[in-house]
Amino acid sequence: MALHYQCFPNLYKDSVSLMQISARLNALDGVEQASVAMATPANIERMRDAGLDITLEARPNDLLIALDAGDEAAAQALELAATLLRPSATQETSDASHRPAVSIAMGVHDEMQANFALISVPGRYAAAEALKALSQGLHVMLFSDNVPEEHEAAIKRYASEHDLLVMGPDCGTAIINGMPLGFANVVRRGSIGLVAASGTGLQEVSCHIHHLGAGVSQAIGTGGRDLHEAIGGLSMIQGIAMLAEDPETDLIVLMSKPPAPGIMQKVLASARQCGKPVVVHFLGAEDHCLEYEGVIPARSLLHAAQVAVATSEGKKTPQESNTRESFLAEARAKIGTMAAVQKDIRGVFAGGTFCYEAQLALLAAGLSCESNAPVKGAEHLQNRQQGSGHSLVDMGDDEFTQGRPHPMIDPTLRNARLLSEGRDPATAVLLFDIVLGYGASADPCATLLPVLDTLQREAAQGQRTLVLIAHVCGTEDDPQNRQQQIERLHQAGVLVAESNIEAARLAAFVAQQRK
Repeated sequence: MALHYQCFPNLYKDSVSLMQISARLNALDGVEQASVAMATPANIERMRDAGLDITLEARPNDLLIALDAGDEAAAQALELAATLLRPSATQETSDASHRPAVSIAMGVHDEMQANFALISVPGRYAAAEALKALSQGLHVMLFSDNVPEEHEAAIKRYASEHDLLVMGPDCGTAIINGMPLGFANVVRRGSIGLVAASGTGLQEVSCHIHHLGAGVSQAIGTGGRDLHEAIGGLSMIQGIAMLAEDPETDLIVLMSKPPAPGIMQKVLASARQCGKPVVVHFLGAEDHCLEYEGVIPARSLLHAAQVAVATSEGKKTPQESNTRESFLAEARAKIGTMAAVQKDIRGVFAGGTFCYEAQLALLAAGLSCESNAPVKGAEHLQNRQQGSGHSLVDMGDDEFTQGRPHPMIDPTLRNARLLSEGRDPATAVLLFDIVLGYGASADPCATLLPVLDTLQREAAQGQRTLVLIAHVCGTEDDPQNRQQQIERLHQAGVLVAESNIEAARLAAFVAQQRK
């Protein structure tokens, strides 16, 4: 293998497109590693950290492709990349007299009715572009990450003062007027509005609302830092106000990891005063924190959807669902054939919120655990490369995605981690998620199932039995079709939960039996 790289001068593509191209190149035979990104100093440094020893000087306006591959594979990869980057036939044959917009101001001039801007540029430029859009009277979805917190605070203060909404930075999911943006799922329209500081949390709740027969009016992402003290929950508060005025929204759901205490009070005050019922789930927050008139607490992402749908239909607030007895029975049948050393849960997640919720489930069951993104009460990961004890890893965290596509787009690293954790003789349960929707891998099971087959064959040879537990976040209308993915997992011997919380609680049940 050798390092190959090529620059495409003055060519910009958004980060989702670049991650998808990276995934295509990484899937080629003979390519050990591929990274496609704008040639900014930060991106070049990430490529170096990932083992691609780039000597090129930063050229932020250029698109850079770096490969660790043999000569023939590299040539094939670069040819494919050039094809994927080439303008479509529609673009090439469009009216040559029409100038493409090269600035937000030009875009607004060409589309006078526009009121929304989606921004996905390198983080160092993102805040300035967001302010340009806001100054034109546009609401903003800021997909970009690595935006300094003080810049986020500044753009959100400006937006709040001008009655505009900023979703992000690092907002990966939204549904606006029925249009899925970023990593969103295909869900029916309805009367339930969502405001979330977590991308996969928003996906999970919106999908469960869909499965329960209801629908979503708007799904607003705020970015993960919105409820920090320095930001003040400005986007969540603005989102509540906008949904309160939206005639298509009858009920509002709020979700996030626990906000800063003072910010939680401000958000809940806005919720109480909005004039519509509000369901709230702050993962890991104490129940008494949500005991406010006009606020309906929920105990999990699934429960938030169940409470929202029941309330919107005028029904009694439901209790949390118990783990299905049939599900427990399937697990019990496997427990009896395990080796004595098999005691540990190893969780490998693409969704950060799913990893977070699973840790809470283990701690609630009295099980200690470790993670690279630990909740209160969990320990930090002892070894970045391999879990020990009950270990839950968020493979979408920045430490694993530097120079690589997110595992929702390209599950290669996630699958490698599953293989490593499943081969540990101490592993009793392999717990994982599959996230469907726009932007995600077109066929996540294609590369996953051979890994699971290998693990089960090796376990049988070693007189071990692995309990494979998965949760599929998506709908039957997603491009990947949730039911088809579930059926393939079932055929591979995987226990497929109806929700992330059920999957985590089943894993905890198995571990409790193995003490």
